[in-house]
Amino acid sequence: MTTRRIYLWIDVFGALDLEPGGMKPKVPQDLIVAHNLTRVIGPKATAVSILDDVSFRVPKLSLYAINGPSGSGKSTLLNMITGIDHPTSGEILFDGQPISGRSENALAAWRGVHVGIVFQFFQLVSTLTAFENVLLALELGGGGGVTKSSWRARAAECLGLVDMSAYHRRLPSELSGGQQQRVAIARALANDPPLVVADEPTGNLDSRTATAVFALLEGLVGLSKTVVYVTHDRELAARACASIDLIDGRIVA
Repeated sequence: MTTRRIYLWIDVFGALDLEPGGMKPKVPQDLIVAHNLTRVIGPKATAVSILDDVSFRVPKLSLYAINGPSGSGKSTLLNMITGIDHPTSGEILFDGQPISGRSENALAAWRGVHVGIVFQFFQLVSTLTAFENVLLALELGGGGGVTKSSWRARAAECLGLVDMSAYHRRLPSELSGGQQQRVAIARALANDPPLVVADEPTGNLDSRTATAVFALLEGLVGLSKTVVYVTHDRELAARACASIDLIDGRIVA
């Protein structure tokens, strides 16, 4: 590539962040970077601040905790990371690119490819079997690079990763809470997203089951995932590679 062509390329695509001494673009070391996030709801006279100037970084391939009591803004922050909710001000970068400014349809499509979500109350479709719940995620998310002819094999693989192969024909009502959460994790992995987020993933489980489910989330880092989870349990937060503590919408030391 000639010097003139390089300049033209930069003119079209914007300034490049380059490695020192070369033309190779830098690869972001953080999957998520949040800059000065605020979230205010309600009219100005009676506005309520949910988040106040929150900034943090989530390294790639890490287990990251957002810790805090109920009402501290944890779930709102998690929803901002996934593009479900939007900051009043501030910015979130995902792998170096802002996620703001996109339509809701575009954000939904982006989530289908880049984010797997694990809910506290599982949110499985009650009329579908465990296998069909995972298969549905593939249908909605486009398969994560897997051809349609391989979706059934991919769904079976994901159930195998969470030790639920033997229960693939069972409806959610025929599964225990821990088994349902395992299926929910399998569903989150279906499209092979780089990010898995979990909102109080053990909050609806007994302590023994919670320990087993959390061990599954820890193991996802070994499958090249970045895992961000919300918890009010300091012991669970302490098992993360890094964390932030929120109180009343602010990060505290």
